[in-house]
Formats: sequence, structure tokens, C-alpha cells
Amino acid sequence: MKPGIIFENIWHDEDMYELRISSSDGASLFANKVYVGYTTFDETIAALDAFKNQVYGGIYDIEFGSFGPEYASGAFHARLHFQQKGKLNITIRVQSEYGDFGKYNVASEAKLYLVAEPAQLDNFIISLKSLNNGNTDIAHLECT
Repeated sequence: MKPGIIFENIWHDEDMYELRISSSDGASLFANKVYVGYTTFDETIAALDAFKNQVYGGIYDIEFGSFGPEYASGAFHARLHFQQKGKLNITIRVQSEYGDFGKYNVASEAKLYLVAEPAQLDNFIISLKSLNNGNTDIAHLECT
């Protein structure tokens, strides 16, 4: 299992994607599903395209879905933070859809820490654009 993040389009309609997001730090793997509207997805790609040039300390948050039992499905939050020497530190917090567990309504959660290079972010942005254009169903951010 290699470190990275994979966005997989598993369903879409005229309003949104349903993505399966797999996040791995090389030892642990967490996969969940989130719903993302097309406008949000477009804005995320545009913001990442601008963020990639902020290699001297830029911070950007990717947020898909919402945390908590009152929302439709899972949640994904990734904080991307360029550190010294051009390394991109990524902190990921993810949550599955809520479901019954005995007398409780619970969701699985994970927090992962990844490191990527600027060129890996560039490749990820290209693959996100390809996913958004319908040329592929998978966008992959490889990490080190």
C-alpha cells in the first residue's frame, strides 16, 4: 500500500458526484464516500491550481461533505500546507456515513498525515481536471 489519496467517481447525475476517496499513509488505509456538487468541485480545482504556486508557506483546505450525523453521507477534509524546502504536508480527517451500532448511531473516523512534492500536486490537479471532464474516473495524488 503506497501513500496517497485517490478520488474515484462512482456515480454522478446532473448536480453532483459521488466519490469514493481512499486515503493511505502507507500503513493505514481509510476509504469513504462523499457527495460533491459540480460547482464545489470546479472551485476546488481552480483553487488548487492557484495554490500550487504558493510553495513558500501556502495553506489550502479541501472540504467535501460534512462531519456529523445530521448530514447525508461521509466527510473528507484535507489541509495542504507547504513547508520549508517545498514539501507539501497534508493532514487528512475523514468520516464514514453514520449507521446503527447497537443502540448508537456512529461513524468510523480516521486522521492521516502525508507528505507530497509540488510535482505530485501538479499531476493530481491534471488528473482532477481529467476526472471533471469525464476522461477518467480516478484522480490520484501520489505521496512520498
